[in-house]
Amino acid sequence: MRPLAESMRALSDIAASEPVRTLANAFDAAGHEFALVGGPVRDALIGRRVTDLDFTTSARPEETEQVLAAVSAKIWHVGQAFGTIAARVAGQTVEVTTYRAETYRDDSRKPEVTFGDTIEDDLVRRDFSINAMALLLPEMKLVDVSGGVEDLLAGTIRTPGAPETSFSDDPLRILRAARFASQLGFTVAEETRDAMRDLAERIDIVSAERIRDELVKLLGADDPIAGIRLLVDAGVARRFLPELTELVSAQDELGRHKDVYEHSLTVLSQAIELERHRHGADAGPDIVLRLAALLHDIGKPATRRFERGGVTFHHHDVVGAKLARKRLRDLRFDNATIKSVSRLIELHLRFFGYSDQQWTDAAVRRYVRDAGAVLEQLHILTRADVTTRNRRKAERLEHAYDDIERRIAELAEAEELASVRPDLDGERIMEILEIPPGPLVGRAYKYLLEVRLDEGPLGEPEATRRLLDWFAKEK
Repeated sequence: MRPLAESMRALSDIAASEPVRTLANAFDAAGHEFALVGGPVRDALIGRRVTDLDFTTSARPEETEQVLAAVSAKIWHVGQAFGTIAARVAGQTVEVTTYRAETYRDDSRKPEVTFGDTIEDDLVRRDFSINAMALLLPEMKLVDVSGGVEDLLAGTIRTPGAPETSFSDDPLRILRAARFASQLGFTVAEETRDAMRDLAERIDIVSAERIRDELVKLLGADDPIAGIRLLVDAGVARRFLPELTELVSAQDELGRHKDVYEHSLTVLSQAIELERHRHGADAGPDIVLRLAALLHDIGKPATRRFERGGVTFHHHDVVGAKLARKRLRDLRFDNATIKSVSRLIELHLRFFGYSDQQWTDAAVRRYVRDAGAVLEQLHILTRADVTTRNRRKAERLEHAYDDIERRIAELAEAEELASVRPDLDGERIMEILEIPPGPLVGRAYKYLLEVRLDEGPLGEPEATRRLLDWFAKEK
């Protein structure tokens, strides 16, 4: 945590900004309490960049709407049933929420919300003490009812009250504990970890969409490993990502193969490092790449076989891609993400062996074609998948991949490799062969594509000759 004087200066700067000052004065004039709350207060105190502003008030939603109407021409009822009204104030979109408490019934996926009367009651119901602080405005009074400042200083994540009650009321907080552990580099208090383990099955009532969003936020952290370990160790990951937990249970106690779980976490860390190196520290997290890195070996438990004193995982890439598709679909990821992640997993072994026998140009073209839009991510994943401690082997693989990327670049420059197509399109094929649309056109197109991949550009005269030769054999 930064020195107190700096922290208060950061909070003062936020309070002095035009949208915050306008809101604070408007609610104060209307006789309502108004406060900056939660994450912005926490981040200002520890020196993190404040991006979103969250506000809470004693005003009921209809009263909040009246106050906002006086300072904004645009208002959204984004969550009025939950006490939240949004508006555009001084060029910034803000959300203001009435003091509230929310709980889950045992069989419910949606919280039941009741409105509260005091800032203290509102803060006590929040997830963690470090998020249960508020700055009352315009008086600039810090309200901390559960030792949030002390926990910030100690780097500790704990709930304001009994963790069993907190996690039972909102099970999503179990995932949020892991996410904050990674985002902030904090340690989860022992009693909080115990409650995560004891109430892991409670996560089952939370919607797949909300679980997905928390997983994405966790993977978007600079270092998500601590949070992932926490979820696996507490038995929480088993509830929504059992394939990851299976990597732990499938370990070989005789040491006949490397620890697949630890390997997967290392690959994720290395992928993030390479992602930053290639795209810059300011680029947003590549969630597709990070999901693929974490899940790239989930096909191993199902394909493990002990043969001749060793172990094999034949086709674990294909099996893993299939498992990932199903799991990500269950978690309600979008189709584009599902397709890209599963494709990366399916292709992550393709490169290995290149260092022993260089590919032909045709093989390089196929590698690019098969990767398609995920080629750059495949470059990173394949490099990150090298976790051997044998320096000579690691250097050999690194040089080999340097070589394949160089060859891809050279072929791309010469042949427009990213958009490889036959020298003749479907219309020209039908014209040359004098055939109508149908399956035969598709087979002819596929034949010419294979020739193009094997030999590079042919030119229309040679492609026409090859097509006619092929067609003569097809008759």
